[in-house]
Amino acid sequence: MKLEFFLVPIDETLRGALAHVEKNHHGIIFFIDEAKTVVALATDGDIRRCLLNGGGLDDPAIICANSNFVWAPPDTNRELLLKKLDHHIRVIPLLDESRRLVGIVSRDQLPLEAEGSVYARARAPVRISFGGGGSDVTHYFSDNNVGAVINTTISLYSHATLRLRNDEEVIIQSLDLRELVRSKNLKSFLAEPGSFGLIQALLKTINPDFGFELYLHSDFPMNSGLGGSAVVSATVLGCFNQFRRDRWDLHELAEIAYQAERHHLGIAGGWQDQYATVFGGFNFMEFRMDQNIVHPLRIPQDTLLELEESLILCDTGTTHDSGDIHLDQQEKMHSKSVRELVGENVDLSYEMRNTLLRGRLLDFGRLLDRAWYFKRQVSEKISNTHLDQIYEGAKKSGAVGGKLLGAGGGGFFLFYVPPFKKHELIQHLQSLHLNVRPFNFEPKGLQAWTVRERNNHTESNSL
Repeated sequence: MKLEFFLVPIDETLRGALAHVEKNHHGIIFFIDEAKTVVALATDGDIRRCLLNGGGLDDPAIICANSNFVWAPPDTNRELLLKKLDHHIRVIPLLDESRRLVGIVSRDQLPLEAEGSVYARARAPVRISFGGGGSDVTHYFSDNNVGAVINTTISLYSHATLRLRNDEEVIIQSLDLRELVRSKNLKSFLAEPGSFGLIQALLKTINPDFGFELYLHSDFPMNSGLGGSAVVSATVLGCFNQFRRDRWDLHELAEIAYQAERHHLGIAGGWQDQYATVFGGFNFMEFRMDQNIVHPLRIPQDTLLELEESLILCDTGTTHDSGDIHLDQQEKMHSKSVRELVGENVDLSYEMRNTLLRGRLLDFGRLLDRAWYFKRQVSEKISNTHLDQIYEGAKKSGAVGGKLLGAGGGGFFLFYVPPFKKHELIQHLQSLHLNVRPFNFEPKGLQAWTVRERNNHTESNSL
């Protein structure tokens, strides 16, 4: 659209005005003074009426112009422009601060805004596992037909933010690691030594062909037994997935996270962490060689609320190396007695599922105690004297049962306690200077979304 076809000087004749109307095909012209300020407008109807009333073609066109017309600033939102056009207005001039014409909108000419920059965000919850641990590793269920675990996600999250760059540079900042790395491209980043091994394994798997900035932080400490590495992986994948036309589904996201951590990074472990954080909620999972199946549990709301109030999450203040413990378990799995212990843990997970569905929470607490009894016999690395003392002290202070989360060796204890013993147990744990972490069940898994930068981002110096 050529704006000069709409502009006529204030001394233009009716003949010249009609010529401009013919050129612009919008039936309107705007009169400008020497400073090119729009001072009035006239429509083809205004000009016709002027001629019918005796005006001549060589008369000044300004005699039929309207100086009180509807106009809008160039940054007017579409909603307001559409509403103005509803009032039998065919054309709205867009005038700048000096009232100079910078654009024109009409019912036929209201262009969409140009596509702007977006960034992606994602968050994924950690999981707490109740039973079946050790049976979700491939070398177990490949020989024993099926592994089964029961778990739920809770309101502690890993967070990621991703923005694309116009060059190949890769910038990654982790608040958890308190580190920042910047590389000229992905290949250089993958060759960087340091603490970003998990992120390197993920990027090696998905191989993005663009530069980007990635920011990471979590609500929980590293090596806590809450499946944290899988949670971080899920958030990163969730962000990158937002920029794909053909997006990965939940199963694919869990598989990619597993591939990166287990195959590329070489950390031993099972499958449940990746599936738990991606799918979210209360789930009973079965693992077989042909497929992994996630069964959402329809637990009555009253049961969920009571269970939530009856569980205590306690940070022991010690960390663990889950990969090292899993490797030890893998070696021990050759023992018939250990395979039998894991098999009993699988049977226990079915019992746990049934007690939850029936709302028998006291029985569920007792099953947690049995689960811990089975688990700590699988490897001597799972517990130690300090952890055993915490557990026995918790039982003496009212806990019916509980277990160390994750592979073991440190991290978080989970205890089930009846309502009238809860205060006693909390006071006991606090007397040991242990951190009790409140939480809620989280029914959703990985969540990812994109955001328009112009709506939510204040421009600042880039890293």
